[in-house]
Amino acid sequence: MWILTLLLFIFILGLIVLVHELGHFLWAKAFGVYIYEFSIGMGPVIFSWKGKKDGITYNIRALPIGGFVSMAGEVYEDDKKVPKEKCLCNKPIWQRVIVMVAGVMNNFIMALVILFVMTFIWGSVNLSPKIYDVEENYPMAEAGIVKGDTIVAINNHKVSTWDEAQIILYYKTNRDYYDFQIRHEDGKVENYKITPKEEKNEDGEKTQVFGVHINQEKTSGFLNTIKYPFEKFGSIVKSMWLTIVGLVTGKISLGALSGPVGIYSVVDESAKLGIYYVVFLIAYLSINVGVINIIPIPAFDGGRVLFLIIEKIKGSPINQKIENWFIGITFILLMLLIVVVTINDIIRLF
Repeated sequence: MWILTLLLFIFILGLIVLVHELGHFLWAKAFGVYIYEFSIGMGPVIFSWKGKKDGITYNIRALPIGGFVSMAGEVYEDDKKVPKEKCLCNKPIWQRVIVMVAGVMNNFIMALVILFVMTFIWGSVNLSPKIYDVEENYPMAEAGIVKGDTIVAINNHKVSTWDEAQIILYYKTNRDYYDFQIRHEDGKVENYKITPKEEKNEDGEKTQVFGVHINQEKTSGFLNTIKYPFEKFGSIVKSMWLTIVGLVTGKISLGALSGPVGIYSVVDESAKLGIYYVVFLIAYLSINVGVINIIPIPAFDGGRVLFLIIEKIKGSPINQKIENWFIGITFILLMLLIVVVTINDIIRLF
């Protein structure tokens, strides 16, 4: 069974990487940029072929955790054999920006298409942080919160979906209670201080329980099929942003992150639950890859765009040594982060 999970894991990551890199590749070709290599995966090459017409080397590499499109003049002219007009660095800045963000846009488009197909086939669930039911003898019920109430804010963070509420509840706090702002069905808004009940889950881990249920009833219809994918997309993006803010501010620990090993475990669990969850996972991870890559950090696409914006403002390219230094340092830090996250994933497994 683990072999099937591994193959599914490779397929999912490979698909997301392929879609991302195709964005860079297709727009670079459209703008006449000379391309050396189109590679899916990282590390040693396990399969390779060269295009007869375009002369591009297409590679599949051993580790399905990334990919790249190697283009002439990505930063400066670096190959005298390639005509100047085919170097990316000599293209108009607007074209270079499009090439850089095309991967992210492809990930977002794929996710929206998947969410649309899922909604069309299976319908959707309510995203509103409206309380569907409360359990007796649990904190929410004891505080006087009832079915039909809606969560407006948690610890002064406004929330508009359950996705956002769950991230805020995961934030570290130096007190044992949470501030909930609740809107009742009559429109009245009240504030509550609620201390969650500590219980152990099936794995024996301690969890905080509030005793509240969300609405899992499916909604269908043409308008819903059009509207829901964008609403869910926006909810996931905002949740990602809240997670990033939490990591930067220390409200979420690095232990909450998952690397390749953690993703493998999620793929395994999703496969056990059924095709719906596997398909949703593809959309979810695709959005994650898009959001992470658009962050303005030198090793990411967003960092490359930031350098182009600086170049436009100052009227000349950034010093190559400085740019390479920033990219190199960032890459090393990212590799260290992946190592730490992977170690945490392995510890959690055992």
